[in-house]
Amino acid sequence: MSWSAFAAAEPELAATAGARFGAFTHHVLATLRRDGSPRTTGIEVRFLRGELWLGMMPGSLKALDLRRDPRFALQANPGPGTGMGGGDVRICGRAVEVEDGRTKGAYVREVEPPQPFHLFRTELTEVVRTFVEDDTCLVVEIWKPGEPVRALRRR
Repeated sequence: MSWSAFAAAEPELAATAGARFGAFTHHVLATLRRDGSPRTTGIEVRFLRGELWLGMMPGSLKALDLRRDPRFALQANPGPGTGMGGGDVRICGRAVEVEDGRTKGAYVREVEPPQPFHLFRTELTEVVRTFVEDDTCLVVEIWKPGEPVRALRRR
């Protein structure tokens, strides 16, 4: 599911998640290595034209990982200290490499990335927000395509 479809289905969670990712430039991307073990790397993400985009240097290991296995997890930068205003947000999904010149050209006009680069459009499979409510309750909000947000509370 695209970012815009998620935002239409769950606007409140999408706004919170977008704000968490918008608060900082760099985040953490988890991909799968050839042997199936996880690889984590820093990444900048963009929310443009209703999509969540991942841009990468040519031949980067994370790009090669995604070409081989498109599954990813993207963790929002928690920021300095321990406050984590807005909670902790993770987005999971599949990355689809964009080869279309028109789409890449539109991205270049908006973002001006170093050339050449890999560009991936994301298809979301899960969005999770974890936060503390009233200083006493841990809340985990979970969204998956076709389902409403489910909230788990632990005191």
